[in-house]
Amino acid sequence: MRDDFWASTSNKQLNFLQHIKGMLKIGGRAAVVLPDNVLFEAGAGETIRRRLLAECDLHTILRLPTGIFYAQGVKANVVFFDRKPAAADPWTKETWVYDLRTNMHFTLKTKPLRPADLAEFVDVYRPGDRSTRVESERFRRFTHDDLVARDKANLDITWLRDETLDDASNLPSPGVLAAEIVEELEAALAQFAELAASLPAEETPGASRASA
Repeated sequence: MRDDFWASTSNKQLNFLQHIKGMLKIGGRAAVVLPDNVLFEAGAGETIRRRLLAECDLHTILRLPTGIFYAQGVKANVVFFDRKPAAADPWTKETWVYDLRTNMHFTLKTKPLRPADLAEFVDVYRPGDRSTRVESERFRRFTHDDLVARDKANLDITWLRDETLDDASNLPSPGVLAAEIVEELEAALAQFAELAASLPAEETPGASRASA
């Protein structure tokens, strides 16, 4: 419960986004890594997205590929926005979405994300003059009216066809798949170990009486 928040919610990611917006000065810029649910969750999520579109210039969303975080299968985005002063009209006139996820395949060890994989996005981003942006296969423009007309102002936008769903020949080799399974198991084991370490140790029944 904070007076400067647009909505009260137990969702930590939504609160994280609201907190960052509140920290920005007028004219301040942010690029925030957020999970997919922030882009489509109903209730408080819809309220926050609509307020963000109105009170900030949410100009770019980068859809990150899976396989680049320690916890495998995480679907995340980088949301770029500038804080603006109060105004009668919405500040977000258009939002550009770059899809670096569909038909892209990365892992932490066997095929990690490298700077070269982001080169095209860096080129089309054009921070100095966003008016010169040009649409491409992976980079699309959506107007404010397009966004607010979507169900619950859903910003989880896709348009590319996922070829791996139609053609099994596009799947990684068995060796790569096996390596990914090992990575996921190692990540899960590490998370369980961390959880176990955080839990209080329990005494064995009768141990205290025996020691006495």
